Amino acid sequence: MSDVRLEGIGKAFGTVQALAPTDLSIRQGEFLTLLGPSGSGKTTLLNICAGYVAPSAGRLFVGGRDVTALPPRQRNMGMVFQNYALFPHMSVADNVAYGLKVRKLPRNEIARRCAEALHMTRLEGLGGRAIRELSGGQQQRVALARAMVIQPDILLMDEPLGALDRQLRKEVQLEIRRLHAARPRTTIYVTHDQEEALVMSDRIAVMRAGRIVQIGTGAELYERPVDTFVARFLGESNLLAGRVETVADGRATLAVPGFAAPLAGRAAAGLRSGQPGCALLRPEAVCAQPGGAPARIAERVYLGELSAVRLVFGSGQELWSRRLAGEWSGRDAVEVGWDASSISILPDASNES
Repeated sequence: MSDVRLEGIGKAFGTVQALAPTDLSIRQGEFLTLLGPSGSGKTTLLNICAGYVAPSAGRLFVGGRDVTALPPRQRNMGMVFQNYALFPHMSVADNVAYGLKVRKLPRNEIARRCAEALHMTRLEGLGGRAIRELSGGQQQRVALARAMVIQPDILLMDEPLGALDRQLRKEVQLEIRRLHAARPRTTIYVTHDQEEALVMSDRIAVMRAGRIVQIGTGAELYERPVDTFVARFLGESNLLAGRVETVADGRATLAVPGFAAPLAGRAAAGLRSGQPGCALLRPEAVCAQPGGAPARIAERVYLGELSAVRLVFGSGQELWSRRLAGEWSGRDAVEVGWDASSISILPDASNES
């Protein structure tokens, strides 16, 4: 295991800045996820770490060693690709053993490590199978075993679950997390799936337009996003544009069309009367509250234990609520409220490139 440190790492393809100069430290044994939309720079950053793309600027350190100029084969990193990149003409065992054979390890050592990797990824008994005989989830585990068998300092994964269906993806997410917990290895994982990032990561780096916008634990990013982009990208969001009014005694009000949203605690700190603001209110915080703002239920979405409800106020302003399935049942007109401290005022990043 090794720590990873990027110092001013950037990449330009001609006039296109794919990755702005970036500083990033990844702790030894940490599972860090790069999360962002297509074109945000996350795969470019991963490929620079792997050595497949040379940076235009900056330096990369692994375990305190400068590896910026080293070719991929000298970095001792394991890579799991989105399409798995398995050899279809080889058996499962031969695929897993490939990296060890390239390194010219003794035959008994190759056999020992392969058996261990197959056991770790729950592929025992499948070593002689052809790749085409495996399910998608099994092929993904072969790719993972092949990356881990070389005992890499760093494990890199580029959207490895993208080809799996939703249920299988959830199962493999937990499988990867279990493997990481059993044998912590510094891991950099790329995805655009917010749920995947929340389930698997120690920390998440949210990327946009070639920059890391915010980095932290899933809870930190969900509860305290730095702007509306992070709020929208990580979880469901009600974003209310309005103007701050009546600031006094650590409390304030955000006037939005149709009602006034009360603010308290951290949400009200530093606000000035008259300033514009964009409030984040998570759907799980919106509830039925006697004496609250009147609204009608315009839409219900059954989610099993929970229901999502679209609430419309007299002005046309809408809010989504996500609560236990029975909370909104039997009613079309409701009074709506929330804890004033559950709102966050955020910078609006919708117009940023």
